Amino acid sequence: MSHDVIVDALPYIDTGYDEPGVREAALAMVEDEKKRYRPTKNYLEHLPALNLSTFETEVMRCEFERVAARQPMDTLSMKRYELPPPPPGKMTDVAAWGECVDNSMAQLEHQATRIMNLELMSEYGAECWKSHNASLQSMLTRSQALLQDLKKEIQELNWSRKSMQTKAGEELRHLESSWVSLVSRNYEIEQACVLLEAEIAKMKEKERERAS
Repeated sequence: MSHDVIVDALPYIDTGYDEPGVREAALAMVEDEKKRYRPTKNYLEHLPALNLSTFETEVMRCEFERVAARQPMDTLSMKRYELPPPPPGKMTDVAAWGECVDNSMAQLEHQATRIMNLELMSEYGAECWKSHNASLQSMLTRSQALLQDLKKEIQELNWSRKSMQTKAGEELRHLESSWVSLVSRNYEIEQACVLLEAEIAKMKEKERERAS
C-alpha cells in the first residue's frame, strides 16, 4: 500500500541516542533533507477538500465582511423602544394619535412578554440548567471513559511494541554474536590457509632444490 511505513528503528533497544552530538547530528540531517526534498505528489489528496465556511452563518459572513472592510460596528438602535408623539403638523389628527396608541400598546405587550419570560426563567430556569448540566456531565463521563479506553489501548500497544522489539533485539544480538564468531572463524581459516600456502611454497622450493 502507498501509506505503508517501513520502520527501521528499535527505540526500546537501540542505544546511543543520549550521547553528546547525536541529537544535533540527527537534526542537521533532517534540515539538510528538508532543503533537498521536493514533493512529487499531494499527500493530502485522499482527504476531502477543506471547507472553511461549513459552520458560517449569514450573520457571521456579514460580520466577517464588515471586519475585512474595516467598517465600524452598528450601534444598538433604541428606536423601537421610543414612543414619539405625532408630528407637529398632525397634533390634532386622530389617526396619527391612533398610530401612537397602537405603537404604545405594542411596546407594552412586548415588555409584558419579556416580564413573562423572566418569570418563567425564574421559575423553571434553575431546573433547566440542572438538566443541561446533567447532560454535560453525562457527556463528560462518556468522554472520560473513551479517553481511558484510548489510553489503555495506547499503553497496550506500547507494551506490545516493547515486547516485540525486545525479542527482536535478543535475536539481533544473537545473530550479531554468531556473525562475529563466523567472521572470526573465517579470519582464522584464512590465516591458516595463508600459513599452509606459505609452508607448501617452502616445501616446493626445497623439493626443487633437491631435484636440482
